[in-house]
Amino acid sequence: MAAASSTKGEMEKMGIEQLKAVKEQADLEVNLLQDSLNNIRTATSRLDSASAALHDLSLRPQGKKMLVPLTASLYVPGTLDDADKVLVDIGTGYFVEKTMEEGKDYCERKINLLKSNFDQLLEVATKKKSVADDAGMILQAKLKQLSTPTS
Repeated sequence: MAAASSTKGEMEKMGIEQLKAVKEQADLEVNLLQDSLNNIRTATSRLDSASAALHDLSLRPQGKKMLVPLTASLYVPGTLDDADKVLVDIGTGYFVEKTMEEGKDYCERKINLLKSNFDQLLEVATKKKSVADDAGMILQAKLKQLSTPTS
């Protein structure tokens, strides 16, 4: 908190244009961090779905007829050949064959990593939001002080 109060003290010494620039920069950073947080939420949701699909697939017997997704809206009929081996998308179009347990473990590790990154980004975003709010309040006070006529 001492760092935040010293930053606030520094902002009180700034001119109006500098305060506007600080507020705009902090607001921009907050928006970028919010976008990153939303992307992490989306990725976590997809990994949760993949983990649930792996669990469901592991319960199906070999030779089971099923629909195989080619795209989000296109499915083709197929037969489950070997439920113990799965292809895991490790990014940028690369897939690795893993056992079912290794695939589940991969999903869990990625989910834990994303949750850790989410918590760290949330902390940074909260601090940036606080800086933007402080800059806005100080800016408003200075503008009000300028507009108030002194007798």
